[in-house]
Amino acid sequence: MKPILLSLLVALSVPQAPLTVPREPELGSNPLKPSNLPAHAQRVQPAVVGVKVRVPLDRPSVLTLGAERWGSGVIFDPAGYAVTVSYVLLDAALIQVSLRDGRVVPAKLVGLDLESGLGVVKLEGDGPWPAASLGDSSKVVVGQATATIGVDDDNDLVVTQGSVQEIRSFAGYWEYMLDRAFVVAPYNPAFGGSPLVNVQGEVIGITSLRIGERPPVNLAIPIELFTASKDELIRQGRAVSRRPRPWLGLYTVPADEGVVVAGMSPIGPARGAGFQRGDVIVRISGEKVESQEEFYRRLWQAQVGQEITLVVLRESRFHAITVRPVDRYQFFQTGN
Repeated sequence: MKPILLSLLVALSVPQAPLTVPREPELGSNPLKPSNLPAHAQRVQPAVVGVKVRVPLDRPSVLTLGAERWGSGVIFDPAGYAVTVSYVLLDAALIQVSLRDGRVVPAKLVGLDLESGLGVVKLEGDGPWPAASLGDSSKVVVGQATATIGVDDDNDLVVTQGSVQEIRSFAGYWEYMLDRAFVVAPYNPAFGGSPLVNVQGEVIGITSLRIGERPPVNLAIPIELFTASKDELIRQGRAVSRRPRPWLGLYTVPADEGVVVAGMSPIGPARGAGFQRGDVIVRISGEKVESQEEFYRRLWQAQVGQEITLVVLRESRFHAITVRPVDRYQFFQTGN
């Protein structure tokens, strides 16, 4: 195997969150002070919140995401509904939201959309709460000016003016893929759940990850993925109108021959099916696998609860592994 693949396997042997929000701004991020905010950031900043979460130690997400998490979010409804990234909220037992006026209020989990990577909380107490406007992210183009507005764990704003560098697909190792995502630079160190704002002061994305080497960039989830499902998330806790996506609980990284198994979720069906770290997945349901994106698309064509067969290459020999994918929402509280 190539050295880069070996290093990935080592890094993922105990999967680390590609998701952890840094505790303080890193050198070179050049965040703006509130007094210097551009007008479009000023319009949104009253609705930007900090989200602090505690998770019971026995929950599976603690292994990769930790028991105490901090992220940002943005209130999009005066009734007190706010959107953030789903990994901050996963398995949450206690949620506290910090507002720009210094208040800290409790909140409850309302809904999760694990396919898009977003989630909704509801602030407790009487409104109206300051709310930001959601824009039309389908019209975003490369080069478009933006501002990323995050909150650090001292409840200070971290604002970065930048632009959309790329619009492309993104595949993550945890059975996650976006057909369309925004790559934004320069990056904002308070990225997890920070709203991405256009020059009209509308939210066009939710910043999810820091990716790449020095200098890193941010990956943002287009807000169109949220507006399409937000009513269902509020009413029913998940997007029930979509067919459940088959889930194995495999952590994989791309390789020349297919995709390599780098680890497994402690609660997914893959854990007891016979996979081993280092297995190269070359076929799924009889179809050849040549990329991570292809693997996901073919997996998601299957049905929850129906057996599928994957062929893996292990120590120069092929092995067929049969596994029954599940609906992962059965393992995680969605709030309703």
